[in-house]
Formats: sequence, C-alpha cells, structure tokens
Amino acid sequence: MYDELGLTGCSSHSGRRTFITGAARAVHRAGGSLRDVQELAGHRALTTTERYIEGDRDAQHRLIKLL
Repeated sequence: MYDELGLTGCSSHSGRRTFITGAARAVHRAGGSLRDVQELAGHRALTTTERYIEGDRDAQHRLIKLL
C-alpha cells in the first residue's frame, strides 16, 4: 500500500509508531490519558506503548517555559 502511494521507507510498524505518537500528543484534548492510547494500541503494558512514543524537543521546551 505504501508503494502505491509513492511512500518509501514506510512500513506497518512505522505507521503504527506514527499513530501512537500522534494519539499520545492529542489524547489530553479528548480528555483521555496514555492508558487510553495503550488500549487503542492493544498493548498489555503501558511501558510497551511508551516505547512507541517519540519525544518532541520543541514541546519539551514549551512545557518547561509553562512551568
């Protein structure tokens, strides 16, 4: 499917990582928590979900400024 769309270097795993990272960044706007992301991902342990979430240095700097 990725090849048909002209996307190179993509896999079902990278798509899953993108989904989980996006969900983790947006879940607070829906009033949810990382536990909800964990359940959507079908993971038994939150630590598994955490391994999929990519950090965002810009967001980290904005968070520190808020504190």
